[in-house]
Amino acid sequence: MKVIFRVDASIWIGSGHVMRCLVLADALKNVAADVSFACLPQHGDMIAYIEQRGHSVTKMTPVLSPVTPVDDADYLGWLQRSVDEDASDFISKIQQAEIVVTDHYAIGREWQQRIKAALQCKIVAIDDLVRQHDADCIIDQTLGRKAEEYFNNTTILAGTDYALLAESFSHYRAIAISKSSPKSIPKVLVSMGGVDAPNATLMVLKSLVGKVDASFTVLLSPRAPHYQEVVAWCDRHESVTHVGFCDNMALLMLDHDIAIGAPGSTSWERACLGLPSIIIPLAANQKTIMTQLVNHRAVIALELNEIRQKIINAFQLLLSDWETYHKVNLALCDGKGVKRVVLSLQQQAKTIEHCDFELTLATSADIKVVYDWQCHPKTRQYALNTAVPTWDEHLSWMIRKLTCPEDYFYIIRHRLSKQPCGVLRLDKQKDKNYLVSIFVNPEQYGIGVASSALLLADFIHPDVTLHATVLENNQVSQQLFTKAHYLRVSTEQFIRFPIK
Repeated sequence: MKVIFRVDASIWIGSGHVMRCLVLADALKNVAADVSFACLPQHGDMIAYIEQRGHSVTKMTPVLSPVTPVDDADYLGWLQRSVDEDASDFISKIQQAEIVVTDHYAIGREWQQRIKAALQCKIVAIDDLVRQHDADCIIDQTLGRKAEEYFNNTTILAGTDYALLAESFSHYRAIAISKSSPKSIPKVLVSMGGVDAPNATLMVLKSLVGKVDASFTVLLSPRAPHYQEVVAWCDRHESVTHVGFCDNMALLMLDHDIAIGAPGSTSWERACLGLPSIIIPLAANQKTIMTQLVNHRAVIALELNEIRQKIINAFQLLLSDWETYHKVNLALCDGKGVKRVVLSLQQQAKTIEHCDFELTLATSADIKVVYDWQCHPKTRQYALNTAVPTWDEHLSWMIRKLTCPEDYFYIIRHRLSKQPCGVLRLDKQKDKNYLVSIFVNPEQYGIGVASSALLLADFIHPDVTLHATVLENNQVSQQLFTKAHYLRVSTEQFIRFPIK
């Protein structure tokens, strides 16, 4: 599977688009995809960094007269030339690709149509703004985003279940879940993005340092226009440490109690680790994320012009209700998004077996259908507890399961029709160990629902040990787990060890 990413970074665009593409590129490379990038050389382009991460870069033809975007929503200014010119340049440099991934607010349907016609490839579009695409798959990791918002007859991977986070975030999530509110001086991470054109970093520092009892870490890249000024200021204050680059953002976040940042893609990183945050939008395209986070009561939001007057109060509010913000954030994103995206792309390309079904995280909208399945005599026949639950018992149980940050409650669906056809649960027993529970709508027995679900769980959760308890007289399920390469350790106990 030959995959090429068309994405840019610059002092206008920032680094977020490239960083999330790198997460997906690394994950695709891990499943033997041939991955490369196509980027426009410009100030702040990150081409050298992409190459340092082990990916080749095709350099687009540099523009002779760089354009200064008129504002932060001048996306054509980000592209530095017309869409047609960029598409022609791409076609002249890229002769062959099976998948082209676009992550650029100036690149949409017109560009994609030209590339599909020229290269006979599939298009995957990463977006946040519900723009028009001619794509085979659209990834929009915005909190609360619904697939129906895109008017495309294509695969839509919408919401934070598909957030493109480095695998280190899911790795450290278990530790983050166990954290409690700071008992001593809180550690504050200030990270306003790779560029921070308005210098919100310094506004925040001047408004908090010396006025609240806390230690501060400032993450700001040398690419930022105010870099020298911020570094000099940090050097003069003992409670402030500056970091120019971090190759393990998850570990850095885990080491802090509060974050102050912009509501971009980093929002999902903070949420995955339950990091209470003050967010300050730096661009118009961040407003939707900010609104969603505020509506979920996951953050405290301030505008740039409110920093000096309101940030101390916001900081104190966040600290006083730390546990609530921690819990709410953990519920927003589990850090498994990139595995789900790669699995979906493999299914679409038909490079793996069992392409007819998918696992989607259950929501409150699924409570009734799960109850109907639970009450069916065929479901109860081999359940460890054969008693039929009352509606109130089921409602209480399922709400508790849906709000547990350590468990996974999946609905098994037909991938194309989205019709629900069963349940697969992973309930945490201890660190890195989960108990598997699976049942299928009795009307859909015999079509491979359960076997597909177990295989899909292997793709999404390869790094943990899965346990299953199957009654001895349930021969169909005993055979199911045996065929799924679970090791029988006793008459009714099966184990699947981590997959290397």
